Amino acid sequence: MAMSMYQASVPLLARMLANLNNFLNKAAKHCEEKKIDPGAILNARLYPDMFHLIKQVQVATDTAKGGVARLAGQEPPVYEDTEKSFADLAARIEKTIAFINTFKPGQIDGTEEKEITLKMRAGEVKFKGQAYLQNFVYGNFYFHVTTAYAILRHNGVEVGKRDFLGPN
Repeated sequence: MAMSMYQASVPLLARMLANLNNFLNKAAKHCEEKKIDPGAILNARLYPDMFHLIKQVQVATDTAKGGVARLAGQEPPVYEDTEKSFADLAARIEKTIAFINTFKPGQIDGTEEKEITLKMRAGEVKFKGQAYLQNFVYGNFYFHVTTAYAILRHNGVEVGKRDFLGPN
């Protein structure tokens, strides 16, 4: 049996967001235990021209909520990018998980050929639903979740592959 568009989107994105939240929780504990200013990690980057940790989380959550909403034919909610702490990021992630979990399979399934138009800086980009999910949402989402993980690991937070993959 083929995997449905719903199965390939909502549960997968929600699971990875929960994993992201878990390793951010480890980062907060790391800062507390090692007496590190949380701002040092929250504003850390892998390279000067890359986004800092806060922005990585913001883009990951925006990609998840936007991806699911657009597949369902809805406008994604706009979140103000005002997070400044691990608690703020956790709240944003939890709000995103709650939002994407409001969608039902009937709203997402069958959208493989649905036209999705994104307004980008360089102009409009058009996708079919399945290509949008597989070629844009997945890549963008995993890039930012992975980069957030790498920033934490690079800064000494004890996270590993198991944290990234989450529980079975």
